[in-house]
Amino acid sequence: MATASLEEYFRTTFRDKLFVKMPEREEDHLTAATRLLEKRREMNEVEQALNAQKEEFELKMESLQQRREELERKEYQLKSSLLKFDKFLKENDSKRARALKKATAEQEQGKLKTREIEILAKKVAQLTSSLERQHQRLEKLSVYHQFLDRVLESAEEFTEIRDVTARYDTLVTTHKDLMDTEHANQDAVDAERAHLLKLTEEKNNDILNYNNKLARLQTELEDAKSQAMKWESQWAHIQNTAAEKTLLLGRINMATHNLYILVNKYLGKRVEKGDTSVSTLERLDTIQVCIHDLADITQEVQRLVAALAATPGPSNPP
Repeated sequence: MATASLEEYFRTTFRDKLFVKMPEREEDHLTAATRLLEKRREMNEVEQALNAQKEEFELKMESLQQRREELERKEYQLKSSLLKFDKFLKENDSKRARALKKATAEQEQGKLKTREIEILAKKVAQLTSSLERQHQRLEKLSVYHQFLDRVLESAEEFTEIRDVTARYDTLVTTHKDLMDTEHANQDAVDAERAHLLKLTEEKNNDILNYNNKLARLQTELEDAKSQAMKWESQWAHIQNTAAEKTLLLGRINMATHNLYILVNKYLGKRVEKGDTSVSTLERLDTIQVCIHDLADITQEVQRLVAALAATPGPSNPP
């Protein structure tokens, strides 16, 4: 980029110097050689100016390069300083965090120690109070010690206080055993009494259930007797009704047989009186067909009679 800028600078300067016009009046009086010399002189001046400007530009570029290198060096130093400062900050934060953690742990440890001291102080106070109570109880029990001393002085069978206490312990143990035995016997009696009461209740319940079952069976027996009498009455009625129905059926069969004979006579057929080859239903069908035929014939005759009556004819003589 610096080389392109330098070329552009030289090009612009050379163009400005090269195209400088002379006054018109002077060019009219100068010869070609003079003008050539003048042009060469101008070219030399331009070259000198260009060289001077080139040197100046190179000096500026060197100065700029030095400044750039200086800036890069300072930038590197600054980055190194920043990295060192960042490292310092991180180390400082780490140290601070460790210090805070240590301080917190020490504070918690101090709190634990304080609580332990408070607990120990409470235990000391409790032990002191218990010791005072024991002293007071000892003072109260000293009366019994004095009483035991007097017992030893008055009783010949005991020589030491431990004999009295041993005798007392034996009596207490015996009393406890007797009370336990009595309680066990009382519990057994209570259990037997409860068992007897339970058995009595169960038997009473069984008796009550049997009585209820007996009453229910007695009721069922009475209902069965009533139903039996009812069915006997209905059976007698059915037998009577069956006899009546049988008689009626015999009469119907007789009437059907007589009608069947009459129908066959009407149709010109002969039927024996004792013929049973035709059933009653077939006879009724035959009778029904004959009745329908007679009904049709009757209707036809009535229709003809009505037609004749409606037809006009010669008047009858008075």
